[in-house]
Order: sequence, then C-alpha cells, then structure tokens
Amino acid sequence: MLLQAALSMLALSLGGAGAIGAVICAVICLPVGFFISVLFNKQKNKKNKEAANNIVKEALDEAKTIKKEAVLEAKEEVHRLRAECDQELKERRAEIQKSENRIIGREDFINKKEELLDKKSEMLENAKEDLKKKENEINEIIKEQNDIKTNMVSELEKISKFSKEEAKKELVTMFEEEAKKDAAILIRSIEQDAKEEAEKRARNIVTLAIQKCAADHTSEVTVSAVTLPNDEMKGRIIGREGRNIRALENATGVDLIIDDTPESIVISAFDPVRREIARIALEKLILDGRIHPTRIEEMVEKVTRDLEQTMKEAGEAAVFDAGIHGMNPELIKILGRLKYRTSYGQNVLKHSLEVSYLAGLMAAELGANVNVAKRGGLLHDIGKAVDHEVEGTHVSIGVDLATKYKESKEVIHCIAAHHGGVEFESIEAILVQAADAISSARPGARRESIETYIKRLQQLEEISNSFGGVEKSYAIQAGREVRIIVKPEEISDEKALFLAKEIAQKIEKDMEYPGTIKVNVIRETRSVEYAK
Repeated sequence: MLLQAALSMLALSLGGAGAIGAVICAVICLPVGFFISVLFNKQKNKKNKEAANNIVKEALDEAKTIKKEAVLEAKEEVHRLRAECDQELKERRAEIQKSENRIIGREDFINKKEELLDKKSEMLENAKEDLKKKENEINEIIKEQNDIKTNMVSELEKISKFSKEEAKKELVTMFEEEAKKDAAILIRSIEQDAKEEAEKRARNIVTLAIQKCAADHTSEVTVSAVTLPNDEMKGRIIGREGRNIRALENATGVDLIIDDTPESIVISAFDPVRREIARIALEKLILDGRIHPTRIEEMVEKVTRDLEQTMKEAGEAAVFDAGIHGMNPELIKILGRLKYRTSYGQNVLKHSLEVSYLAGLMAAELGANVNVAKRGGLLHDIGKAVDHEVEGTHVSIGVDLATKYKESKEVIHCIAAHHGGVEFESIEAILVQAADAISSARPGARRESIETYIKRLQQLEEISNSFGGVEKSYAIQAGREVRIIVKPEEISDEKALFLAKEIAQKIEKDMEYPGTIKVNVIRETRSVEYAK
C-alpha cells in the first residue's frame, strides 16, 4: 500500500516525462518500497502483540474479579441456606414439642376419664343393687295390693250384686250418657251461636239480592185446553170417521180429549213443546176453518218451524238478559225449550233466569265468581227441557248436556249439586242451590195439585212416625213444617236434638218438595194433681 502510494506520488512529481524516466523511477522506488513495507509490518506486529497481551491481561484480571465475586456469592448463599435450614429445623422442633405436649395432655385426660368411668361403673353397680332391692319391695307391695283389691272386688260384688264385667259396662254406659249429654249441650250452644250469626249475615245478603231482583209473584198455569167457538166445531175436529183427530194426534204426538165439556177440548201430553204445537195449530185451524188431514199436516209443520224459531229466540234472550257469553248454540236452543216447561205451575225458563240473577247478586256480595254463579243458575234445570225424552233425573240429564257442550267443571258441579245430590265443592254451587230455593219458595211462585199436596203431607207424617219415641206428628204450614211430639220418658232433651236431625235427613233423602221443611221436635212433661 505504501509502495503504491510512493509510486503514485513520484509519477505525479515527474509530470509527464517519458517512459525512460518512468522505468528509472520504478527501479529506484521498488526496493525502497519493499524496505518500507517490511518496517511497517514489523511495527504492526509489535503493536498487535502488545494489544493481545493487554487483552489477555485484562481478561485474566476480569476472571479473577469474577471468581472472587462468585466465591463471595456462593458463601452468602451457603450462609442463607444454612440460616433457613436452622429456622426450619427450629420450627419443626417447636411443632414436635407442641405435639408431644398435646399427646401428654390427652394421655392425662384419658387417664382422668378412665378414673371417672371406673367410679361411675362402681356407682351403677351400687344403683343396680338398690333397684333390685326396691323392685323386690314394689313387687311385694303390688302383690299385697292385688290381694286387697281382689278381696275388695269380691266384697263389692257381694254388696252390689254385680260382676266385674257388669260393673264395667255400667260405668261405661254412665260415662257415655254423660258424654252424649255434654256433647248435645255443646252442639246446641255452638249451633245456636253459628245460626244466629249465619242467619243474620245470610238474611242481609238474601234480602239485598231479592230486593235487586224483580220477578213475577204469580205462577203460570199450564194451558191444556182449547176454547171452541161452538160445540159444532168438535164434530169438524173429529172429522169423518175420526180422520181429522187421528191426523192431528199423529202429527203432534198428543192426545185430544173431547168430552161433554161445553166449547172446550183438552190436550194431553207429557211433552210441553208438543202440547204447545198442538194448541197453537188447533187454534189456527179453528180460525182458518179448513180442517182436513192435509191442512192439519201443513199447519203443524208451519207451527213447528215457528215454535223452533221462537224457542231459539227465547234462549238467546235469556242468555242475553243473564249477561252470559260464549254458550254453545245447541245448548241455547235446548234452553229455549224451557219457555214451554212448567214445574208446579212455575215457568222453568223464568225460574232459571231468576235463579241466575239471585245467584249472581249473592256471589257479588260474597266475592265469589259471579260468572260461574250466573251460568250455573241459568243452566241448573236444563235437564227438564228433555227429561220426557231421555231417561234419568233432570239433574243427571243436565250434567250430561253441560258436559256434552263443553261447559266448565265449576258450572257442571253447580248443576249436579243444586239438589244436594253430591257434596258441595264451591261456594257458587251453594249459592245456586240457595237461589233455587228462594225462587221456588217465594209466595205465589209455585202451585201443586191437591192430590200431590195431600200425598206430601201424609208422607211427612209417616216419616216422622217411623222413629221410636214419637207419640204424634202433624204436618202444618202447607207442608213446610212438621211438628213432632215425643214421649218425654223415652226421649230426653239431648236425644230430641239428634232425633230432629235424623228426621230431617230422612225427609231430604226420601222426599221431593219445593223450598224447605222445618222439623220441630216438641218434648213436654206435665204433672197434674187434684185437690179434694
């Protein structure tokens, strides 16, 4: 490098001389450059050796320093580990010492317990011996008492002339009589208090409901006779060889009774709808004047269609007046048939509406379900609409109809329970029964034939006289009360209470009657003496 630089400098100094000059210069400069290069390399090697020696020296010094630091750190770590081991050893020794102390304490406690158990065992053994002695003493005393008791029983049997079993029976009978007497007195007291409170509250609710419900106070009379303009019309209705009357009876399913009653024909049929169709058709035929089999059949068909529409409208009006919604249309049609059904002279549709009003008003006063009460009241006698066509009581028929047309369980229960045939499960069912009784029992609501009336009175007296201890019985108040006079030597005051309940239950079971019947049991004792 230095040689090349020298040559470059020499070339520049010579400028642009000739080639000869250049060669001479090269010959001179080459040895000089080589010598200079050798000197420079020697100096460079010397410097490199010195630098290497310095690096080795520094590395040795640094290694010595690092070694010293490592030795110091190792000594410190050894001291630290030794201190930790000493601390852990000390803690473990302390724990072992505590455990030894606890074990020693437990051993002392167990030893003390063993001593106590030994003492208790000794005491129990002593107590057992004492108990055996006392048991022997008690057995001896019991034996002595049994002997005394046996002697006393024998003496008592001799004195009283009763055996032990007979005496027991006598005591049981005596206590039983006393218990019945106390129970009867308590029952009478509780019933009296309950009746006073219940009657007071029920009277207010029923009075309010009746005041809000305006109903007719006269019963309807079932129309079963058709008035004729003259007696000649009877012959026209009978027709030649009876063809007209046969055609009318076949078309309507009723019986026409033509007797000596002037200007009147009686229509007889169990089905009130058929009887109504026959009555209307006959009246229209009489007004029309054309009476022959073909005209009779046409008139009956027309009246039947008109009456079906009338019944449907009557059912819809009843549902609307009662404020009830969502009833099956077929059930509404059946309800409308009640317009021509009567019970003891009372129109059943009007009676059902009245029961619906009363039950709804009472339910509102008591906070019960008004809709269920009104619906149950309106449908409670629905079975009477078809009871002449279907076997069974009107209650069972009504339950079947309500079930068929998807009425609710609560409404079906109101229908089933309104005559007490099943146990009451809701307050609405009780209200429907009460409303039914109110509507049936109010003055002028119902009437019955004299034969039915007399039969009911006789049945009341027969049921009352069938009980033991009854001297006489009288059905009074048009069959709404029965007074029973009992023998005072056989029936006590307490037994009279139970007798009244038993007679009332038998009347409910065996009889059918409108409203309620009061059972009044009378027990009277008289002492008579004459002064001479």
